[in-house]
Amino acid sequence: MAREYSLYPVIMAGGSGTRFWPLSRHLFPKQLLRISGEYTLIQQTMRRVLGCAPAANVLISTNAAQADLIRVQLADWKEDLTNGFLLEPEGRNTAPAIALAALEVLTRDPSGLMLVVPADHVVTGQRDFENAVRLASQLASECYLVTFGIKPIRPETGYGYIKPKDNAFLGKQGKLRGYLVHKFVEKPNATKAARYVKAGGYFWNSGMFVWRAAAILEEIGLYQPAIMAAMERIKKLRMDGASKQAIDDVYRQIVSVSIDTGVMERSSKAAVVPVTFRWSDVGSWGSLDEVAEKDRAGNVVTGRVIDLESTHSIVYADRRVVATIGLQNMVVVDTPDATLVCPKSRAQDVKKIVDILKQRQAPEHLEHLTVQRPWGSYTVLEEGPGFKVKRVTVNPGGRLSLQMHHQRSEHWVVISGTARVTRDQEIFDLHVGESTAIPVNTKHRLENPSQETVHIIEVQNGPYLGEDDIVRFKDDYGRDVHREALHATRETA
Repeated sequence: MAREYSLYPVIMAGGSGTRFWPLSRHLFPKQLLRISGEYTLIQQTMRRVLGCAPAANVLISTNAAQADLIRVQLADWKEDLTNGFLLEPEGRNTAPAIALAALEVLTRDPSGLMLVVPADHVVTGQRDFENAVRLASQLASECYLVTFGIKPIRPETGYGYIKPKDNAFLGKQGKLRGYLVHKFVEKPNATKAARYVKAGGYFWNSGMFVWRAAAILEEIGLYQPAIMAAMERIKKLRMDGASKQAIDDVYRQIVSVSIDTGVMERSSKAAVVPVTFRWSDVGSWGSLDEVAEKDRAGNVVTGRVIDLESTHSIVYADRRVVATIGLQNMVVVDTPDATLVCPKSRAQDVKKIVDILKQRQAPEHLEHLTVQRPWGSYTVLEEGPGFKVKRVTVNPGGRLSLQMHHQRSEHWVVISGTARVTRDQEIFDLHVGESTAIPVNTKHRLENPSQETVHIIEVQNGPYLGEDDIVRFKDDYGRDVHREALHATRETA
């Protein structure tokens, strides 16, 4: 009788927002966007993997800068994900992140299987997805490293390709078949891509995997021994009760390596299951045509858009009215602080715009004017030398962390609702029109005890107003406490 193995989905959610700028930002990446359907991409991914495993088995691989927003979007599974976040101190590509997740799975279940999926892909066909995972799990239980292959629908130069080995059939599940991998092919030029599609027998590499945690660690140890040595060091530091800083320092020294080039392309255990579900990695604004609903003229239109005679274009309006006339194959994206206009054929070059903004240290690459948090949100209304003005929204029952600032004072004015304030040993309520001051180096907390949303205006003053000037003492949302510096992630309370 075949042995049953528990499956642990690992959602890879540490990507940065580049190709969907200005809607995506470094701290608000593509996975958090509602691109296709009523749910965001990471919410879709969570719902998809729950067809294969319970929520308590799900692990979210991300970083501290993005964890808050992910917690907000996955709030429906808050209790199940209490211990489900694996936070990288610094992005080191997929191989180290997967190794870290495999260590976690092994601590829970020495024979556990991992289903590794990106948080920002679109998959259509839940039953077909589950069938593919079922076959891949069967092969993974036999110590194969399984990836899903997507049948090419065009000569795509942005994906890697996989060619199965002839006469290397491994197993089946209904109409699905699994094979040993003959070779992986790096992103080809247009000529090679066209040849692969014409010849047949090649599949796009989806970046989704199933394997035993023990098996992938064994292969990482074989082909990336430095990564495995770092994992062993991290494991020992944890057992010895070392500080988070000491563990993070070990991780930061790991060389950045992808799991594809670092392990899968070298392993003799690599297998592929060509799948039947529809898939898109939604890599740029131009790729929305693959997943979004279009009007009769082939346009994808969102928001307050007034259009005359445009065709095959993408127009997104956030708050303002956007009027377009006679566009053809264009992209127009308008947000409160940035606007993008480009031909669809140049949509991949949006990343270059983000690189320029980053070089100029422009805030528009980092985050939106309105930033979501587990307790609500804040919007920067105005800032200048020595001051910053925010509108802060606290949801019913929401509570910021108990915290302190070394560099700034704050002044709060309530404009709606009732705010409960903790200031050192004082606890008191503020009503509409009332205000209070929070001096430098004063422990404080803001919360909403009522069922009505609280809005306050916050005025900050001081020589430094960065969001990394925070010492957190208590927090309701699982975030680190006693952090004196956040390495310029601009994480807020």
